[in-house]
Amino acid sequence: MGEVNEPILQVKHLRKQFGNNEVLMDIDFDTYPSDVVCIIGASGSGKSTLLRCINLLETPTQGVILFHGENILKGTKPSEYRAKVGMVFQSFNLFHNMTVLKNCMVGMEKVLKKDKAYAEENALKYLKKVGMAQYINAKPAQLSGGQQQRVAIARALAMEPEILLFDEPTSALDPQMVGEVLEVMRDLAHDGLTMIIVTHEMAFAHDVASRVVFMDKGVIAEEGTPQEVIENPKNERTREFLSRFHNQGGGNF
Repeated sequence: MGEVNEPILQVKHLRKQFGNNEVLMDIDFDTYPSDVVCIIGASGSGKSTLLRCINLLETPTQGVILFHGENILKGTKPSEYRAKVGMVFQSFNLFHNMTVLKNCMVGMEKVLKKDKAYAEENALKYLKKVGMAQYINAKPAQLSGGQQQRVAIARALAMEPEILLFDEPTSALDPQMVGEVLEVMRDLAHDGLTMIIVTHEMAFAHDVASRVVFMDKGVIAEEGTPQEVIENPKNERTREFLSRFHNQGGGNF
């Protein structure tokens, strides 16, 4: 490992085009150990595409992504890299034919080549952490959305990633389930897990983020601490975007 103050992940001059549509234009940002970076912005601003590029689910059109200084776009095996940079999706992506426990074991066994006993013990440890240990024999269909998302988080944590990416992890949930998932994420932030979170939950971003990145039309329009970006935005577009949340009763920050 390098110096403590070296970034784990660096995105440099990242561009992504779909046909003639340029979704990301010249994105640069660094993520340091224990950072909680919340990416905010309107739908279509490129937030999810950025995460999908970081996780190699999309191939950038141009630019580099460095993980501990190595360009992951050159010859990295995506499955090995994704074990270190995990992802939690909007739609849970659990295996419906497997129990909760098996869902959390399968990656450790297949990708990390851990034996069954280790995988089971580790899966249980993280299911406990997210408050889902009593559901180990349930299938995803028997769980609420909030419970499924907590299992998905446990599954990602069981790989013991260095960074966890969250792509709007609460946007598919009923309002009464959002809190239980954000609570788990708050705990992870307090534990010092490095996280990059695309979210519409402004109060959460304000309370938990070490850095907020506001994306607008494929560029980073503004970034800084929650106090700087959410309380005192300098950019007109950021102000406009945040005023919509205030107007929708999104609370004060």
